Amino acid sequence: MSRNAISDSALKVLYRLHNAGYQAFLVGGCVRDAMLELQPKDFDVATNATPDEVRGLFSNCRLIGRRFRLAHVRFGREVIEVATFRAAAIHEDDDVSHDKEGRILRDNVYGTIEEDVWRRDFTCNALYYNIADFSIWDYTGGVRDIERRMLVLIGDPDQRFREDPVRMLRAVRFAAKLNFELDPLVRKAMHANVALLGNVPAARLFDEFLKLFQGGHAQRTFELLWEFGLFDQIFPQTSRELEQDQDFARFVKAALQNTDRRVAADKSVTPMFLLGVFLWAPIRRIAARYRAEDDMTESQALNLAAYEVASEQQRRIAIPKRFTVPMRDMLAIQPRFLATEGRRAMKLLDHKRFRAAYDFMMLMSEVGLVDTAIAEFWTEVQTLSADKRNERFQVQTRSRARRKRRPRAKQANDATE
Repeated sequence: MSRNAISDSALKVLYRLHNAGYQAFLVGGCVRDAMLELQPKDFDVATNATPDEVRGLFSNCRLIGRRFRLAHVRFGREVIEVATFRAAAIHEDDDVSHDKEGRILRDNVYGTIEEDVWRRDFTCNALYYNIADFSIWDYTGGVRDIERRMLVLIGDPDQRFREDPVRMLRAVRFAAKLNFELDPLVRKAMHANVALLGNVPAARLFDEFLKLFQGGHAQRTFELLWEFGLFDQIFPQTSRELEQDQDFARFVKAALQNTDRRVAADKSVTPMFLLGVFLWAPIRRIAARYRAEDDMTESQALNLAAYEVASEQQRRIAIPKRFTVPMRDMLAIQPRFLATEGRRAMKLLDHKRFRAAYDFMMLMSEVGLVDTAIAEFWTEVQTLSADKRNERFQVQTRSRARRKRRPRAKQANDATE
């Protein structure tokens, strides 16, 4: 692989470790992507230097993690992750811990590169690029598996998934991103161990959700998650609705395709939007129940239902408030698009969530869930001048005298004086 594919920051880390007498390798996805002629985005370094020794070489370094102790070397906005070679725990006093299901809780047993390679997940991610002589070290047949575009797990798949059930989500993500086939043994183990995802902390699953659906391969990722029953583990409410509502299924598919188009066009994507899509059907169902039981507007019912559904979803994925709050606003706005007359309708254009809500409504229109005339109206009014908007919304412009009329309290004070 060419060194032109490696960031300058990663090269600095590699050479400083090498010059200090340590082994220094690029490892994982950056090597794999470079071999596939994809542009690597993240650069991970593996070394025989301990985290404390790495910190001693770099003033711009900090140590993180409890489960795996890592060094982060920061160059502006770029972070190079440096991990010490790990070995299997063989002594009682080794710094390793598992839960009753076999999931690794802590693993800081250091070793050699020959030991470290067997701790990695997939063969295509277990390739080491040696900065000393620019060679690639392959212990597991990763080069061959890349050539045949096959995702193969290192070791016994059942045991590896029990150690870390998130590896099933990683398998889906890599298969979707790289257009790889899943090894038959991996497929069998995934079907057998899907329930283990229920043992994964909700905070960790949110991080995986971002990687799964914001990498530009959301549609294929969803298809694989659904095939193996993994989507039901992370979005159970959505899964039930998808099985019963074909219109909702078409809406979700359109949203996934739209997300992939935006990523391909280098446009911004926010997890708030896709979360709103996934939770829309269960929110609408509960909102209808609220309206039947209490006297409230549709927007109020949607807001309340969104709070309830999001709270339930938090049991599986710990969604930060910075995403749930705007999501609730975006969904509660939807009924307001149906009103196309009056000053209140016109004020919707100034709502801070208007753009996201408009995009959401346009997606629903695309699959026939909102009248195209409504979509065309809101698309057109955004291009009009203020006067033209008044005409379209049939808003009567106040006379100049009326606009300048002083408050009554002011008039009374003037009279007294």
